[in-house]
Amino acid sequence: MRRPGFIAATLAAALLASHVPGFARAADVDLELVLAIDISRSMDDEELELQREGYAGAFAHPAIASAIRGGALGRIAVTMVEWAGAHHQKVIVPWTIVDGPEAAERFAAGILATQKASANWTSISGAIDFSRTLFGAGGLRGARRVIDVSGDGVNNNGRPVQQARDEAVAMGITINGLAIINDRPGPGGWRRMPSEPLDQHYRDRVIGGPGAFLMVAENFDSFAFAIRNKLMREISGAGGPEVVVARAPAGERRP
Repeated sequence: MRRPGFIAATLAAALLASHVPGFARAADVDLELVLAIDISRSMDDEELELQREGYAGAFAHPAIASAIRGGALGRIAVTMVEWAGAHHQKVIVPWTIVDGPEAAERFAAGILATQKASANWTSISGAIDFSRTLFGAGGLRGARRVIDVSGDGVNNNGRPVQQARDEAVAMGITINGLAIINDRPGPGGWRRMPSEPLDQHYRDRVIGGPGAFLMVAENFDSFAFAIRNKLMREISGAGGPEVVVARAPAGERRP
């Protein structure tokens, strides 16, 4: 029989631990995932639509539902943010628990239900800073926290992206990237002149944290294939190479 003093001390220790900074309660979901998608004017209407369809198609794919079920808890929480310049970020699909095919299809429908939009500049740092504030806002705690940034241009607005990355990583967040190699002229026929190759920019300045990786879509034809494989890797938490070039099978490319 344990003494009353022992029991009191145990309860006091538990109470103290619950107020210690960094004290972690049990996870509610396997993953909290912020999908941050680029809507800067470097992409035309067709490319913006392909991006939305790529994400929606990925969540509607049976392989994604299977990957989610394979987790320890069998569910994830996901939200989608669109971003452009340093002061343009918007949640377009709120935090949603995805725990099977029906929930995944509802999330996909939510993506397609949003209106297309675009705005000036490309602030990956702004996207990261905004996205990191969303964790915990859904009332859930994930065993892992990931920001998934996709875009077709380098950071050209706001503070240096590596500063935003380093601060997010210090909070225990992993940042993965999907670099879309896009050589098509932007609206009005202008062509982008990046300060460095896009894949190098994402690899050296954007991704970071435990297990961080970069997926490179060589063009929009391979985007849907790239995002599906990227999501499967993020959901499963599987390791692998830091940089992956996605080449869609011929049957999955756009006609």
